[in-house]
Amino acid sequence: MSISNAVADRILELCAERKITVNKLSTISGITQSTVNDIVNRKAKNIGIVTIKKLCDGFDITITEFFDTEKFRNLEQEMY
Repeated sequence: MSISNAVADRILELCAERKITVNKLSTISGITQSTVNDIVNRKAKNIGIVTIKKLCDGFDITITEFFDTEKFRNLEQEMY
């Protein structure tokens, strides 16, 4: 699994846990809806850490909490 796919999965997982839509997340994070949609629809390949930090702020979690899952611990190195 790619990092961008893992990020998309994690965002959708956190939205489901908090019972919020991707649109609501974009509003509370201060990120455009098109950017969040591109991430969760796997159109964005290079998601910046600033964007992830804003999403974490919207979820009211730390970056550490965002990445602290088995999915991220078991990612294979990507070769470009």
